[in-house]
Amino acid sequence: MRRRASLVLVALAVFCAALAPLLRWYAYPRLAKIPPNQYQEVVLEAKDATLIDYLDGMKPKKVDKVTIVQTLKGNVEASRQIEASAGRDVVVWDTLSYIIGPDGRMVSQIPERYIFDAHTQDPVHATGEMVDGDPVKREGIEFKWPFFTEPRDYLYFDAQTRTSSPIHYVGPRTFKGMDVYYFEQTVPWTKVPMPKKMPIEGIDPTTLEATTGTSLWYTTKAMFWVDPVTGAPVNAEQEIQQEMRGGFAASAPDGRITAFAGHVKMREDYSDHTVALVKANRTMVLALHTYAPAGLAAGGLVLLGLALWLEARGRRRPPHDGPAPAAGPLSA
Repeated sequence: MRRRASLVLVALAVFCAALAPLLRWYAYPRLAKIPPNQYQEVVLEAKDATLIDYLDGMKPKKVDKVTIVQTLKGNVEASRQIEASAGRDVVVWDTLSYIIGPDGRMVSQIPERYIFDAHTQDPVHATGEMVDGDPVKREGIEFKWPFFTEPRDYLYFDAQTRTSSPIHYVGPRTFKGMDVYYFEQTVPWTKVPMPKKMPIEGIDPTTLEATTGTSLWYTTKAMFWVDPVTGAPVNAEQEIQQEMRGGFAASAPDGRITAFAGHVKMREDYSDHTVALVKANRTMVLALHTYAPAGLAAGGLVLLGLALWLEARGRRRPPHDGPAPAAGPLSA
C-alpha cells in the first residue's frame, strides 16, 4: 500500500515540476498582455496656472485651475485589422486630452491614436497612427512601460513635439505604499504645431501661423512613478510651459506671450483609483510569473520528499513474526 502511495506522490511531483517551467516560460509570455478593450479616464489639474485669454486681447492671466481630462479607449476592431497583417497581438488606443479653463470652457483638445505590441509595448507602425490628425511614427514607449520594467533609461515619445528622446531612470521611490521606479524627461524649448481645435470660432492654426506669423513653443519636465512589475505609471506630473512667439506676440515686451504655464498633477481621487488598479494587476502578473511557478516547484519537491520518505520507511520495516516452524522427527 505504501509503495502505491509513493508512486502516486512521485507522479504528482513530476507533474508539478513539469508544470512550473511551462507556466513561467510558455504560458506567461502569451497570457501577460494588455487587453484590446481597455478603457480608462484620468483627470489632471494645474493649480495657480497661467493661461492665455483668447477673448481678452490674447493676454496671459493667472487662473485658479486648469483641468485636463484624459480618456483612453481600446479600439478592438482596429486591433483585429492590424493584427491580421502584423502577425502579432496588437493594441490600438484612441486617446483624447481635453483641456478645460477655469470658466468650464474648452481651451483645446488633442486626439491621439497609439498602436503598440500587447506584450512588449513596442510601437507598431500602421495606418492611423497619429497625434491631433498628423501622421506620426513613434519610437520608444508612450503611456506605459514594459512588464517588469528595468531600472534604466528608455526612449519616450512626447506627443507635443512628435519626437522621442530618453527618459531617465532616477532611482527607486515609494508612492502611497508601493515600491516604484521614478523617471524624468526634460524636453527643451521646441516649436510645436498648434492644436487644431481652438476655443473660439475664427481662431485656428492657419489664422495664427500662416496669416499672423505667430508660432507656438513648448518645453516640459515630465515625471513618472512606475510600478516595475506591470510597467504602469501610478502617478504622473508635468511642469509645462507654452509660449506664443512672433506675429502678434512680437509686440509683447520680450517678444513672447505665455500661452500656458503650470504644474500638472493627477487629481487625488484618480490617483487613489490608479494605485488600487495597479496593485490588483500587479498581483495577477506576479501570480502568473512568480507565485504559481515557484509554488508548483516547491510543491513538487515536497511531494517527492514525502514519496521518498514513505518508500524508505517501507524498506526499513522489520519482517513479520510468524509461528515457529514445526520440529522434524528425531533420528535414532
